[in-house]
Amino acid sequence: MAQVNLTLTHEEVLQVLTGDRDEAMKFLLERILNEIMKAESEEQLGAGLHERTEERQDYRNGTRERELNTRIGKLTLNVPRHRSEPFHTMVFENYQRSEAALIATMVQMVIMGVSSRKVEKVVTTLCGTSFSKSTVSELCKRLDKDIDLFKNRPLDFREAPFLMLDATYFKVREDHRVRSKAFLIALAFKPDGRREVIGFGVFDAEENYSWQTFLSGLKARGLTDVRMVISDAHKAIRKSVSEVYPEAAWQRCQAHFQRNILDLTPNKYKRALAIELRRMFDANSIDEARQIKKEIIAEYEDVAEKAMEPLEAGFEEAMTARCLPSYLQIKLRTTNLLERLNRELKRRSDVIQVFPNPESVLRLMGAVTMEVNNSYVVGNCIYAEKTLDKLRSDAFPKLRRIALEQLELIKAA
Repeated sequence: MAQVNLTLTHEEVLQVLTGDRDEAMKFLLERILNEIMKAESEEQLGAGLHERTEERQDYRNGTRERELNTRIGKLTLNVPRHRSEPFHTMVFENYQRSEAALIATMVQMVIMGVSSRKVEKVVTTLCGTSFSKSTVSELCKRLDKDIDLFKNRPLDFREAPFLMLDATYFKVREDHRVRSKAFLIALAFKPDGRREVIGFGVFDAEENYSWQTFLSGLKARGLTDVRMVISDAHKAIRKSVSEVYPEAAWQRCQAHFQRNILDLTPNKYKRALAIELRRMFDANSIDEARQIKKEIIAEYEDVAEKAMEPLEAGFEEAMTARCLPSYLQIKLRTTNLLERLNRELKRRSDVIQVFPNPESVLRLMGAVTMEVNNSYVVGNCIYAEKTLDKLRSDAFPKLRRIALEQLELIKAA
């Protein structure tokens, strides 16, 4: 263990006692750390300054200055240099661990939705030195590798009986303009009944090319068998699903479906119609649901004709999940299981408001998605594997027939 000797002159002692407290602490800390490194150097060399000994391992080669940011300010240290072997010091090893912890905290603050300016302010308070917004952003790029590995990882399962798709939009600065970018998300329900986010990406818009590229990427990574896809009625999703997973039936999200209908309903009838639609969705059987639909159309076609058209046209697609046991219908008839993730994405993005570039969207929203996905991994299963065996023999053939019917309708459109 290296021993440290600290010697101060009379003038230096007076300066410490009578001068500015922070400056005095900086002066003392610089002297202490420099003396520690001198002692470490002597121990590694096996000899003191100008000492002749057979135990000498190497020779001094001057010093170099290195700055160290601390809570009491920036210190300038004289780091010894050795002629043959590099000098090692615990001073900077400890500092690097602290720096790593600080960086991790800064990154986590940004992920949690703290603005870069607030991060800068907190770090300045802690460290006595400022970090610019660009520095904070640069540190956050350390997330890129982990996000890329997660986003493009090979999937360890080829079958996901149910696949939930959604998109959230964020404002992004690009080419000196503020544009809207789509953040596409895929949530898979694995054979063991657990949820897992298996894909996300930033695209210009929800176009055919975007969704087809996104879904083709999932297939290339190993997801080949999908029985039912749950999403809103965006045309690009429907077309891309039919091309990439033609054997998958489509369940139109009932929450989006109801919203689409009510948007076309006069305000005075919205509340009553919403109650009727809920009764239709919760009917005990598909036949009962069809009967309620007929009653709704008969009652509202004169006062909400525009709303009845999408109800008639989209009813069957919104009832695909009826092939499943009732406890699964409730969970898989909407994209509500993705809502928690969407809320988190929006909450974090509200702090940013306008992202500086598309890469920053992927970085921050990807990190948030991975964070939420961790809770899915340890969460409850929505079905057991033995239940899946029963679904394969009962519900899945029905879904297959529905998929073929839907595919024919798409081709005929």
